[in-house]
Amino acid sequence: MPQTAISGPEADSPPLAGAAIAVRDLVKVYGRGARAKQALKGVSLEVPRGSFFGLLGPNGAGKSTLINILAGLVRKTSGRAAIWGHDIDSDTRRARAAIGVVPQELNLDPFFTPREALEFQAGLYGVPKAERRTDEILAAVGLSDKAEAYARTLSGGMRRRLLVAKALVHAPPVLVLDEPTAGVDIELRQQLWAYVRQLNAAGTTVVLTTHYLEEAEALCDRIAIINHGSVVASDETPALLARLDRKDVILTLGADLDAPPAVLADLKAELLGPRRLRLHYRPSVTPFATVLARIQSAGLEIADLSTQEADLEDLFLELTRRQG
Repeated sequence: MPQTAISGPEADSPPLAGAAIAVRDLVKVYGRGARAKQALKGVSLEVPRGSFFGLLGPNGAGKSTLINILAGLVRKTSGRAAIWGHDIDSDTRRARAAIGVVPQELNLDPFFTPREALEFQAGLYGVPKAERRTDEILAAVGLSDKAEAYARTLSGGMRRRLLVAKALVHAPPVLVLDEPTAGVDIELRQQLWAYVRQLNAAGTTVVLTTHYLEEAEALCDRIAIINHGSVVASDETPALLARLDRKDVILTLGADLDAPPAVLADLKAELLGPRRLRLHYRPSVTPFATVLARIQSAGLEIADLSTQEADLEDLFLELTRRQG
């Protein structure tokens, strides 16, 4: 889809025009007066084109509100947003055509077959019949053999894949997946991610919200964490994880130990069992070679050694608890 410049007084804002999704000072307030609730508090965010972007946060953080504003389902209170260079206010039609959203809710017509659902969705987006890819999309999400079955007869995993298929009928350059694997078994989850990875490799920008943080860490090249309506972190995934600057060494000992050696006190030595000892250190301050030297100086008989790095769950909990 060709890039179109944003019209209006702020048309000279290159980041809004050049990103897959660009949000500036977005505010959303529900209700009025004493009952008013601010769901988004001046959110600014940029999703690069071609990225696999994770949008994470606890329940009620504002993720769904942000997605619904981008999809045109909720009206913002103030701020600006653009999708593929199209402002959601001044270029609404093309902005909505540039995004496909897979919602959390299984909002399917139970009396439509998958083929009928895709054809109807394509009609809503004005896709000419000659350009529709219904069979191709059904095959891609593994629903070819269910193309003529009523949606009400499909399993939960199949219905989830049908939602993905509906979001793809108009070939949007941006695909938003809102908790796409909730209630999906492991095999179907792997099939879904394999297909989404193919889409991303072909140039589709993917935005993922999920509570399965290990999925986000494995899939996303960039991650933003939102909490209480504000963005608390946004960066490339490795850079975000490096913020914690924390690593553990797990020692399996050759003999029982009654207490951690005093010489390892500054490494916060912790007994996990008679023959298991955990040490904590900061890689930016203490090189691993120094940790090994300290272990040797303690005179411990080591049967095995492993390391554990901080993961996305650790970072998520630290950032959201800190803000809370």
